Amino acid sequence: MTECPYNPLPNAEPDHPKVRFGKVGVLLANLGTPDDYTYWPMRRYLSEFLSDKRVVDYSAWLWQPLLQGVILSKRPFASGAAYKSIWNHEAGESPLLTITKDQTAAIKEQMHKQFGDRVVVDFCMRYGNPSTKSKVREMVETGCDRILFFPLYPHYAGATSATANDQLFRALMEEKWQPSVRTVPAYYDQPSYIDALAGSVTDAYAKLETKPDILVTSYHGVPKRYLMEGDPYHCQCQKTTRLLKEKLGWEDTQIKTTFQSKFGPEEWLQPYTVEEVARLAEAGHKRIAVIAPAFSADCIETLEEINEEIKESFEEAGGEEFTYIPCLNDSPPHIAALSDVITQNLKGWVE
Repeated sequence: MTECPYNPLPNAEPDHPKVRFGKVGVLLANLGTPDDYTYWPMRRYLSEFLSDKRVVDYSAWLWQPLLQGVILSKRPFASGAAYKSIWNHEAGESPLLTITKDQTAAIKEQMHKQFGDRVVVDFCMRYGNPSTKSKVREMVETGCDRILFFPLYPHYAGATSATANDQLFRALMEEKWQPSVRTVPAYYDQPSYIDALAGSVTDAYAKLETKPDILVTSYHGVPKRYLMEGDPYHCQCQKTTRLLKEKLGWEDTQIKTTFQSKFGPEEWLQPYTVEEVARLAEAGHKRIAVIAPAFSADCIETLEEINEEIKESFEEAGGEEFTYIPCLNDSPPHIAALSDVITQNLKGWVE
């Protein structure tokens, strides 16, 4: 670490404050997590999340009374029960937080092998803790005058990547000496990411006695209106499915794109996963597998929604064998893919 006066010239005043600089920070960012599954932590988390204009863009004078009244009076109980069912009770945290910590540790090790002490790796959450603001502050204090900000979303969406970047920029507004920053773009077609996805499918299928009839790629949904307003998320999801199909050497009939987690009265991207798996069962596809390529880590939407609610929809419609293929999480191929993306985006800063 370099430590020197702010102005290193010989005529600097003896009492001039010292600053640290010369390091490069890599700040991984994920969606977030409540601190606990009980009512008040859930309410705080949901209030922050659902108050984000990138997530719900209705007029505040219409939305906030509804949110702070009816929705946040009831939803924390239902969401809390869902979180409790998948909670990492041993560590006292959500699976998303546990996995993000493990990913960060693995990437930190890889970056140290490549760049030594010059690169500092940490993580933050858009909602909840650790906050983006607190981690930007820590990196600046550590001597990072350049920060590579990496939203852990393979596909760009205004409600994910953009709001994470927004929060970074808000944090920078409070820094006296702003570090230079780069934001990592979506990596939905990165060859190493597609390879990791394909490998996870191949490994999962190899463990099954009978191969599934079809693989459902379930992406988190967004209102269809967002697509019409220019958000590229839908197109990027479709391309990931196509590249995965090609990597596996499959036919179009062996894989299907769907969207989950619909919220509110609007039409969202379709087909909806929960409805489509029921249709597949009714059409005679009694064995299916589901994978969630848009999630970099297993979370409430995969462990509870897919592996419980969507599975139940399939079985109630006559489905017999439901296989959930876990997210890439901290698997070596995923860490290699993420490290590859980071290395590409660090060019010119470190070699």
